[in-house]
Amino acid sequence: MIMGAVESKPRLIITAGDPAGIGLEVILKAFADRAWAQTWLSQAQVSLISSRTLLQQTLTQLDLGELDPTIELIDRFTVDAPIRVGLGDAASGAVSFDYLNTAIDLAMAGKFDGIVTAPIAKSAWQAAGHIYPGQTELLAEKSGADRFGMMFLGRSPQTGWVLRALLATVHIPLRAVPEQLTQQVMTRKLELLLDCLQQDFGLQTPHIAIAGLNPHSGELGQLGCEEVDWLQPWLEDARARYPQVRLEGLIPPDTMWVKPGRAWFYDQTITTADAYLALYHDQGLIPVKLMAFDRAVNTSIGLPFVRTSPDHGTAFDIAGQGIASPQSMQSAIEWAIYLCQQRCKTTKC
Repeated sequence: MIMGAVESKPRLIITAGDPAGIGLEVILKAFADRAWAQTWLSQAQVSLISSRTLLQQTLTQLDLGELDPTIELIDRFTVDAPIRVGLGDAASGAVSFDYLNTAIDLAMAGKFDGIVTAPIAKSAWQAAGHIYPGQTELLAEKSGADRFGMMFLGRSPQTGWVLRALLATVHIPLRAVPEQLTQQVMTRKLELLLDCLQQDFGLQTPHIAIAGLNPHSGELGQLGCEEVDWLQPWLEDARARYPQVRLEGLIPPDTMWVKPGRAWFYDQTITTADAYLALYHDQGLIPVKLMAFDRAVNTSIGLPFVRTSPDHGTAFDIAGQGIASPQSMQSAIEWAIYLCQQRCKTTKC
């Protein structure tokens, strides 16, 4: 559980995600956990964007009674085509896109401090005519954020250690990474990470670990030339620009996660970085999901409002079976409340 002093009551809006997936199930199961709900609903004003019809169907199927009366329902349903549980298509994609689009409009209008998004299917969005790599890009476009990133957060249930991992590049093919990974990209991501650590976590002089790109960080050019050609010179320049920050790297990707793994599972005393900067999707997310698949959450940093999401997908293969775990959704809600509270402290709201 993420604990923080409650100085304000954040206004949080949750989107139900793809209605053919497990989004509504994990949301409703999260709040059906009475002890958990009593703790967290007391710390935030919560609204839910969903179809009232689909909501009631899911409550009935899961035998969960009624939605907590303190949660405001924003009723949306935008297509006439039937939603087929377990099958994401144009109909479900149109609905999930509308949910998020509406949430962003409300947040930008100042009605909410944070958005928690249940999973969507990118293929369903595309089938509905909405061509975005993911929810993060729509959030950034509609909020006018020209500098944004995908960070993963998790708190270890064994040791209490907090994992923070930012990706320099995200949803692109592996062969495109060396082309799109530039000094400008690395500078933007590092600046974004520093701003986030200071604003959302109160870490003014953080320690950041930065991965190399190639095996063994290139082995002095024997296994790849990017480190020698520009990554190491870029890092030296960054150290000169930020003398108050400890920038560790370029760490071989296969060893960068050894200390975080120990800190997550059993060693409370080991010295670790405050955050980890991975250079491409799987370099960061394979270790994150091995450590914290049911605990980690995705947060979009650089936006004018807080956004978190569970670190799992729509799970169409188990949708409608009542077996999905709400743990990651609960973590996403907890982190959203915590981050909203931290921003409030920073801005002295």
